[in-house]
Amino acid sequence: MAHSHSHSHDHPDLKGRNLLISILLNIIITVAQVIGGIVSGSLALLSDALHNFSDVLSLIVSYIADKYSKKEASFDKTFGYKRAEIIAAFVNASTLIVVAVYLVFEAVERFLNPQEIESTLVIWLALLGIIANGFSVLLLKKNAKENMNMRSAYLHLLTDMSASVAVLIGGLLMKYFGWFWVDSLLTVLIAIYLVYMGYDLLKSSFKILMLFTPDDISLEKLREAISKHPEINNVHHIHIWQLNEKETHLEAHIDFNKDISLSRFDEILNEVEEVLYHDFNINHVNIQPEYNKDDPKDIIVQD
Repeated sequence: MAHSHSHSHDHPDLKGRNLLISILLNIIITVAQVIGGIVSGSLALLSDALHNFSDVLSLIVSYIADKYSKKEASFDKTFGYKRAEIIAAFVNASTLIVVAVYLVFEAVERFLNPQEIESTLVIWLALLGIIANGFSVLLLKKNAKENMNMRSAYLHLLTDMSASVAVLIGGLLMKYFGWFWVDSLLTVLIAIYLVYMGYDLLKSSFKILMLFTPDDISLEKLREAISKHPEINNVHHIHIWQLNEKETHLEAHIDFNKDISLSRFDEILNEVEEVLYHDFNINHVNIQPEYNKDDPKDIIVQD
């Protein structure tokens, strides 16, 4: 059996500092919106405050996961904490959807029992939310492109900013037209947006946690690519999974058409690794060589 892998080291970045700044800003926004929502009677403002509070918790989860993911592997944790950020992304995406369901429930109740709302306070607090969350979004935007944990935090903040924009529009409509029902409507729209933004992230993080084969890898094409080698009969018993967003692992059995030496196997293994890395972006490979072994030759074999 041979095992190869490539290491990648992240350059020092400002993810932790940017997350801390975002946490502090969201705490300020949450406190202001809770007070403002109670004083003004705006459900949209209170729902936005609830969302902001969930963001504070989510950002804290992301911050802790970011710190843990950098810890070294050990004898009792051979992968280290490389999955901490995936767990954080899954938790954060789940909270987006849970908060959305709660907002819909509250919005329906308020729609049936409408109340007059102090719209001027709603407008000013919505502006505060737009400015603070907009700044946080800019802080996390770069890292969100390459890291699922940071993307979950970024999505929370982006939806917060969007929600604040909706609350601002609602405040203006209530102030100048007296349309107090728009408060409930905007709350439902915010909730729908949360579900839309959270679902893809929830699905992606769930697939990684469940060790599903990445969507962009076809086992049939992979098997065909490896089997083109003249000394390989068959590739079977394949498992492919992602440890995190940067590491894709493969383990498989390769049946050779002759009894090759160990040194020759190492040469072929290097060739196989090159194909897997360049054509399928697999960077950790664990191959079990076989010759005339009596075992199932199917691509997938239930362990």
